[in-house]
Amino acid sequence: MEINGIFTGIVFGLIIGALGRLVVPGKQSIPIWATLLVGVVAGILGTFLAALFGVDETPGIDWIELGLQVGLAAAGVALVSGAGARRKIG
Repeated sequence: MEINGIFTGIVFGLIIGALGRLVVPGKQSIPIWATLLVGVVAGILGTFLAALFGVDETPGIDWIELGLQVGLAAAGVALVSGAGARRKIG
């Protein structure tokens, strides 16, 4: 992986984190940096899963890969938000 690919992955991960947060209903009580970190991780995992399923290289926009990434980001935001809420209560 080239340095351009790493920077592109980070930038897209930040966008994916924001989209993941928008998908999760209700108010998430996590800081924006945690949302962005979840997005970067979801972007990397989503790309890995798309390659594993063989849908990472399609003509045009890779909608399946993008859907995987946003879905993983939404799950990550919900998980982190829920973990933070349990910590505050207990």
